[in-house]
Amino acid sequence: MAEVIGVRFKEVGKVYYFDPDGQTLKKGDRVIVETVRGIECGEVAMDNREINEEEIVKPLKKLIRIASEEDIAQFNANKAKEKEAFAICQEKITNHKLEMKLVDVEYTFDGGKVLFYFTADGRVDFRELVKDLASVFRTRIELRQIGVRDESKMLGGLGMCGRPFCCSSFLGEFQPVSIKMAKEQGLSLNPTKISGACGRLMCCLKYEQNAYEHLLRITPKPGAIVETKEGAGTVVDFSLMTGVLKIQLHNNPDAPPKSFHRREVKLVKDSKIRVEKAEIEALKDIEG
Repeated sequence: MAEVIGVRFKEVGKVYYFDPDGQTLKKGDRVIVETVRGIECGEVAMDNREINEEEIVKPLKKLIRIASEEDIAQFNANKAKEKEAFAICQEKITNHKLEMKLVDVEYTFDGGKVLFYFTADGRVDFRELVKDLASVFRTRIELRQIGVRDESKMLGGLGMCGRPFCCSSFLGEFQPVSIKMAKEQGLSLNPTKISGACGRLMCCLKYEQNAYEHLLRITPKPGAIVETKEGAGTVVDFSLMTGVLKIQLHNNPDAPPKSFHRREVKLVKDSKIRVEKAEIEALKDIEG
């Protein structure tokens, strides 16, 4: 076991482990640590605790210090400079007539590098832009192309549910989302209904999937053969959330399907939810 703290560098970003070096910290404390990008100021997202050695990416960096008032002032000054840098870079992009969209600007804590995040449909030759920006800021410049999901996470907004984007409010990392998840959750495979503002499959399909997988294990699926108190029948439709099944009874095939709860039937032969190749091909561009 090893004692660690979890530090986050963006408001809703990935949490990284660091050695607290004997210090006791609490959630919300500002700390100075060394990262692959250099010295950074982050926020404690997970206070001191012990975790298994296998969960640690070694070598585990030690805490440098708890952020002082001067450190926090420098951090806030960097944030103010980022807004100015954004406007300057946007003007330079227009001057160079580049097909790219600037999304965010980030200063490293020591000011040794400025990172510009952008989206573009393809590759962009920004070498002249980098030279132009370096002459203005007199420091190292890095332009980093990001995907549409990263753009939504950085910019934020409201989803079709009316709530802030999951990615920008509480999801620290993106997870793969597949068409199969939408199919298993009984959603219409209509891109406008299962895509987020980024144009990719909604993140909530992933973190709700475990609940649906449990319900799928205990619920007969369409095509399943079941035994009811009125005889055997075939499941023609179901509601995973309520557990209500619509069953076509074999002894009265011309009658409308009857409704039973999953607790009221006995499974004889289950079925599977399948995703057709045509469905996957038609929606491959929105898988994330």
